[in-house]
Amino acid sequence: MMSSPDKIALYTGVTSNLANRVWQHKNKYYPESFTAKYNCVVLVYYRWFDSITAAIAEEKRLKGGSRMQKEKLINTLNPEWLDLYHEVT
Repeated sequence: MMSSPDKIALYTGVTSNLANRVWQHKNKYYPESFTAKYNCVVLVYYRWFDSITAAIAEEKRLKGGSRMQKEKLINTLNPEWLDLYHEVT
């Protein structure tokens, strides 16, 4: 999950190359994207999966949840909302 620095916008996505995808978000590689528009440049939560099918299922589950549920998940594992990009590079 990516967040804007002010924690207002959240983005949930799935990728097979997390370090590269986060780099793209941070550098606004796709300038018309949601993450570029809302400045979602802070990696606040991630999980690894053994299969893309499992990853997509979790993405759908998270996207179907409320903002409160997403915040609770982030706060449980990353209460300071630190940028976790260094962990994946």
